[in-house]
Amino acid sequence: MKENKKFSIQNVTKIFSQRVLLSKEEFKAVDDVTLEISLDPPEIFGLVGESGSGKSTLANIILQIIYPEVGKIYLNSKNIADFEITEFMKHIQPIFQDPFDSFDPMKKTDLFIYETIKNFNIAKEKSSIESLINESLKNVGLDYKTVKGKYPHEFSGGQLQRIAVARALVVHPLLLVADEPVSMLDASLRISIVNLFKELKEKHNLSVLYITHDLSTAYYISDRIGVMLRGNLVEIGNAKEILDEPLHPYTQFLKESVLEPDPTKKKITLEESEEQRMTVISEYQQKGCKFVNRCPKATDICKEKEPGYYSIKDRKVKCFLYENFK
Repeated sequence: MKENKKFSIQNVTKIFSQRVLLSKEEFKAVDDVTLEISLDPPEIFGLVGESGSGKSTLANIILQIIYPEVGKIYLNSKNIADFEITEFMKHIQPIFQDPFDSFDPMKKTDLFIYETIKNFNIAKEKSSIESLINESLKNVGLDYKTVKGKYPHEFSGGQLQRIAVARALVVHPLLLVADEPVSMLDASLRISIVNLFKELKEKHNLSVLYITHDLSTAYYISDRIGVMLRGNLVEIGNAKEILDEPLHPYTQFLKESVLEPDPTKKKITLEESEEQRMTVISEYQQKGCKFVNRCPKATDICKEKEPGYYSIKDRKVKCFLYENFK
C-alpha cells in the first residue's frame, strides 16, 4: 500500500519570556502541539484562533525562523532540521500577511521571481527563466506582460499577493504556509486569493496551511481545521463539521464572532481588547484549561488539571466535557 506523504508536527513547544512589572514571566507560546497535514493527497488545513493564540509562532517554527524548545517536525518522515535550507525552502514556501512588505518598493516586481529562479538553480538561460516566470504568473491569473518592468506600487494588494504566490510556485513546493494572507486586503479582493488557494490544491496538488482569525474564509477554504487557544490545539477535525457543530466551548465562542445579522445581538471580535490582553499571561500560565476563566461550562477539575484529547465524531477535542463520551 502506498504511504501518504505528510507534514508532521510532533509535540512542539516554544517558550517565550515577557517582563511583567519587575519580574520576568515565562510562558509557552506553543504548547505541546501535534498535527499532520496531508501532502498527497493535498489538503488545505486551516489554523484558526484569536490574535495571540500562537498561530504565527507555530508558522515561524515551521519555516525555521525560530526553533522550538521541545518537539520535532517531519517532512515525509525526514526531520526538517536535517534539510539544507535551500532544499527545505524548495518544499515549504511562505506567503506573508502584508503583500506590500514582501517586496522592495525600489525594485521591479518581476525581479523577485527572476532572482528566486536563479537562486534555486531552476534555470540559467534568460529565455527559460522568462518562460517559467510567465508560467507561474499564469497559474495565479496574471501574465508576464502585465507584470514585467513595473514596481510594487503599481499593483493592488490583491495583485501583489498573487505575485507573491507566483514567486513561491516557481520552486514547485509541497506546502504553502500562508499566515493571514488576506487580512490586509479589501473584502472584495479576499475571495479571489482564497479561491486561488483552492485552485492550487485542486489543479496543482499543492497543500496549504491557511492561518487566519477569519472563520468565514476558514470555513470556505479548509478541508480540516485546528482551533488554537493560548498555544494549545483544542479541537481538530473536518472544517465543516467543526464550524457547523463546534464541540469545544472555545470553538463555540469563536463561532459567535462571525458577524451576527441581528444588530441587537452582541458582536464578539477575535482581535483582542485591552482587557483581554491583560489576561494573556495568566491564561498561558494557569494550571488547568486555558479557557477556564472565560468558559461558561467550567467545573472545578478544569481549574486543577489540564484536559487531554478525547476522540468524538472523527475529531479530537481537548475538553473534560467529552472525557466519558461514548
